[in-house]
Amino acid sequence: MGVEGCTKCIKYMLFFFNFVFWLAGCVVLGVSLWLRHDNKTSSILELKYEGAEAPSTFYISIYILIAVGAVMMFVGFLGCYGAIQESQCLLGTFFACLVILFACEVAAGIWGFMNKDTVSKEVISFYDSVFDKGSSAPTEEQKKAAAAVLKVFHETLNCCGKGISSVWLSEICNKDKTISTFFNPSENCHTKINDLFTDKIHLIGFAALAVAVIMIFEMIFSMVLCCSIRNSPVY
Repeated sequence: MGVEGCTKCIKYMLFFFNFVFWLAGCVVLGVSLWLRHDNKTSSILELKYEGAEAPSTFYISIYILIAVGAVMMFVGFLGCYGAIQESQCLLGTFFACLVILFACEVAAGIWGFMNKDTVSKEVISFYDSVFDKGSSAPTEEQKKAAAAVLKVFHETLNCCGKGISSVWLSEICNKDKTISTFFNPSENCHTKINDLFTDKIHLIGFAALAVAVIMIFEMIFSMVLCCSIRNSPVY
């Protein structure tokens, strides 16, 4: 091959970073699939009551992450192959893909920061809606249907109610022995829902930051290598 010296070192560093990037894509894809099928989130977000259902905003974000992970794996492979083959065409395509991915990640990061509390608020709103409708339901069947939905929240998150004591709250919290045994009255479901999605959003944020740092190094190395290949007398 045509590159020598420091440029050859950059070539192998680019290959290494691309391999890490490919692995990062595997991790993003794996974490996304785990978040999609996590028992806590799936059991809550698949609930329905009288035509109303839990918000799909979180799942939309997860599907985007799944797509990003798959694209990262493809781009990482493209970069590895382009670096080893010292192909200007492949490296140029790789750089263009990185720029697009980086721009999308920055845009997604800004949107995520501005809407970081949206998912929690939507799920809390759904919980409150079911709670209020159940407490004022005119028939016993409607009350039981609401209690069944709320029971999933309570057993999954080990919580009960929304911080306001009522007869309805006492009824649904004491009917199930599992809830009454482990239920801590100081922790309402609003707090638990916030904690559940905040932890997952922080996990996604740290992963995105690590990937962004790798992408910056890859863009620099790919441009240096591409320019060196173009200026090499062998080519």
